[in-house]
Amino acid sequence: MKVANEREELIEAISQMQRDLSRAFARDRSLPLLASNLTMQQLKTVLLLSSLGSASGQDLAHELGVGLGTVTGIVDRLIGHGLVTRREDPADRRVRRVELTEAGARLTDELATAGLDNLRRVLEQLDLDTLRALAQATGKIREAAIRLHHDPAPHLRRKVG
Repeated sequence: MKVANEREELIEAISQMQRDLSRAFARDRSLPLLASNLTMQQLKTVLLLSSLGSASGQDLAHELGVGLGTVTGIVDRLIGHGLVTRREDPADRRVRRVELTEAGARLTDELATAGLDNLRRVLEQLDLDTLRALAQATGKIREAAIRLHHDPAPHLRRKVG
């Protein structure tokens, strides 16, 4: 039982350190997220499109958990910001697909990489042995995340043995 307790204590300590790092990085007002004038739903839509490539209004409504009318308004405002465009779906002319413009793709790239500059400055303060250990641990975290996210229903798997 001692190992289980230590495991939980370590997970909690790491989680708290991650929260502390997030708070420290959030103070940087130069981050594009803080400079953005997008609503949360608009930001979610842009990030979804970055991941999906393009989507129908129904796809976006499903992913965002909102009605089609709400998505229409969100997309209209994003078109006004120059971040997305609508086009006819070549496979089904009744469907309009929404996708990022170059400006929208640039915004998502800036959002994705903004925190990396802060992280890099922190990492540059560490010695080589610590960086090696951190690289190994981060690789294991990445592998676990990939396993977790590529297995959409781990709770449905039956234990064998």
